[in-house]
Amino acid sequence: MEIYHSDCLHFKGDLPCAPHKENGYHCKNCPAYAQISKRILIIKLGAIGDVIRTTPLISTYKKRYPNCKITWLTMTPAILPAGKIDEILKFDYASALYLQNAEFDIAINLDKEKEASALLSVVKAKEKYGYTLKDNVSQPINDLAFHKYQTGLFDDVSQANTLNYCTEIYAMCGLVYDGEPYLLDNHSNKGYEWPQLDRNKTIIGLNTGCGDRWTTRLWPESYFAELAKSLIAQGFEVVLLGGEQEDNRNKNIQASSNAKYLGYFSLSQFINLIDQCDLIVTQVTMGMHLTLGLQKKIVLMNNIFNPNEFDLFGKGEIVMPEKACECFYRGSCKLGASCMKDLAPAKVLNAVNRVLEIN
Repeated sequence: MEIYHSDCLHFKGDLPCAPHKENGYHCKNCPAYAQISKRILIIKLGAIGDVIRTTPLISTYKKRYPNCKITWLTMTPAILPAGKIDEILKFDYASALYLQNAEFDIAINLDKEKEASALLSVVKAKEKYGYTLKDNVSQPINDLAFHKYQTGLFDDVSQANTLNYCTEIYAMCGLVYDGEPYLLDNHSNKGYEWPQLDRNKTIIGLNTGCGDRWTTRLWPESYFAELAKSLIAQGFEVVLLGGEQEDNRNKNIQASSNAKYLGYFSLSQFINLIDQCDLIVTQVTMGMHLTLGLQKKIVLMNNIFNPNEFDLFGKGEIVMPEKACECFYRGSCKLGASCMKDLAPAKVLNAVNRVLEIN
């Protein structure tokens, strides 16, 4: 009878493994056999940006437990680096059914959504971290998650927080964050080409949108246009970035500034376009996380969030309005006009020039 090793990192069960497909190996005496040291489940469903900035955990666990098998459950599988994670699952009924009947050494849920917490409560694991379901609401599964949990409940606690996001989630898992970078595929293997860009110049990307949830962080179109004109006058190549929602906005800015606007693209192509840039100017949004994941220089405009939350990895600078924002974590301005109007283009331009001097 043919033997098989279900505890091997390469073993799939329903399909031939890569060592067999590539070299014809069978499990008996297989030179590629790698016994799984730990089975680790990470539940991080939420926003794309939050998924990206959770990826440092991959490097840490792979270093701590060589040959560990990491399973990641998310709403957006395409954003995760497939070559770094052993099993990437989209959150749906089939994946939930599978996970409820699987067994792990470590299971982590970093989302406070009830469905994510409910899943952690029923998953079988020797160690559990993060949030689980108690009294029909998400709550910390142990004291390690209490700090991060509080910052989501009370504005004053969140404003007083001095820890960045990665430090907080590492602490939730009983780990110490040591500056591990985000992991993100730049999709250079997909053959995207950008002949419109002048590569003899330093390329500055202006990410002009911020989504629908936190519109208080949106910088005016006229300010982006003024910044673009100033950058072009200094000899930079300026390209406008955004999705379909920013299409009209970017066309208006292009018409006012003569910056380049190439259109909106699929997520993978958008990531690759950011990768063509030397520096990105952005508000706090998905574009910020993509920029940091690609290890690009960044000027980050912020008003409604605690700036301590963001680790720019020594690649940039945060610029804020002169007057402290009164609308902490609010989607609409209670004063009627966002304080982002008080963040002058000249201040952002000066930050761009300083950041470009960083090695």
